[in-house]
Amino acid sequence: MYPYSNHYDALSRQQNKLIQDLEKAINGEYSAIQCYEKIAKMATKEKQRKQILEIREDEKRHYHQFVRIYTSLTGRQPQPKITEECPNTYVKGLEFALVDEQEAVDFYLDIADEATDPYIKKVFRRAAADEQNHAVWFLYYFTKNK
Repeated sequence: MYPYSNHYDALSRQQNKLIQDLEKAINGEYSAIQCYEKIAKMATKEKQRKQILEIREDEKRHYHQFVRIYTSLTGRQPQPKITEECPNTYVKGLEFALVDEQEAVDFYLDIADEATDPYIKKVFRRAAADEQNHAVWFLYYFTKNK
């Protein structure tokens, strides 16, 4: 009946998936911001504490970029929530952060690959690169403190 309805349906599904992915990414960054503050407070070495707080600043930047994209697509502010509990010891926190960062790399690259908007592609590719860098730091500190 309508030859382009499947095309519009596909675009709508793609847009809905992007919004769901953005919600997950926002919640992940929001959770990381809270967790990394906790981990930084448990660090016994000042250099490690400063690096973790620097990573936390990157997470805040990602969070704000994702919120801007989400708001521009939906016309509303997201309602972020903590989706994972942060461990209560430094070494377990480092391991948790390491795994979380690595999972974020794959997730963000998938979003970038699926995105049609060049700005969204760029933001998520950059975030993936940052997350990989963070994972290396967390692995280094995990190895040194284990």
